[in-house]
Amino acid sequence: MRVAIVLVLAIACLPAGPSAQESLADSARQKAFDQILDVYVRDGYVYYRALKLERSRLDRYVGSLAVASIESAPRDERLAFWLNAYNALVLRTIIDHYPIPQQSRAYPPHSVRQIPGAFERLPHRVAGRTVTLDQIEQTILSTFRDPRVYLAIGRGAVGSGRLRSEAFAADRLEAQLTEVANECANRVQCIQIDRTTNKVMISSIFSWREKEFAPAYADTARKEFSERSPIERAALAFVEPKLLTTEREFLANNQFEVSFVPFDWSLNDLTGRGGR
Repeated sequence: MRVAIVLVLAIACLPAGPSAQESLADSARQKAFDQILDVYVRDGYVYYRALKLERSRLDRYVGSLAVASIESAPRDERLAFWLNAYNALVLRTIIDHYPIPQQSRAYPPHSVRQIPGAFERLPHRVAGRTVTLDQIEQTILSTFRDPRVYLAIGRGAVGSGRLRSEAFAADRLEAQLTEVANECANRVQCIQIDRTTNKVMISSIFSWREKEFAPAYADTARKEFSERSPIERAALAFVEPKLLTTEREFLANNQFEVSFVPFDWSLNDLTGRGGR
């Protein structure tokens, strides 16, 4: 009996294997980003000025992403990692250029789109790879085949899904993504129903990512929408279960026009709005 107890204790004291160590490291990273978001993000808006002045924690977090080893991690751990990485890199890109000077009249003043190549050209080192923000969205997040991720990433813009004040975590990921989807129906940036003009205006995020949303949701739309385009059916099926009863009744009549509204690239900046 004593030998068995000693053996069990000895095994328990052995160093954790690589996968266990990676999980511990990812947990520490997630906690660090969780604290950053809790301090600087409120209802999707960011205290960018304060974050820039107190940027050391964000810089350390982004630095830790470069050497992260997550390829062998479970699916939810990998997805949470890449969602957090994307959101953190957007934050750092913005504070690197904040206050953002106007470069183009095609976008609002101070928009993240005023930063040349912010999404398509600026390189970042993540998990041993050099990637752009567009590459994370289009070639990494797309492999998880969950369209909700496109509402979960913060693009530094009012038109994005609401940036959360907490990091994504593997053990809560499904609940967090469900909340992301539910929030869509309650945000004018995602959907607006105008019963006086018989119009339904939906975020252009759906049309941007039609190849992901349409296969996932179009076939679940009510039969009254069968003559509509796949992306219209998908967008309506996505938001309808979360709408008010009166709004669902309006949709059931199927007498409305759908439009995908231009994305609002205004910076989601809380600085100066009674904040810090």
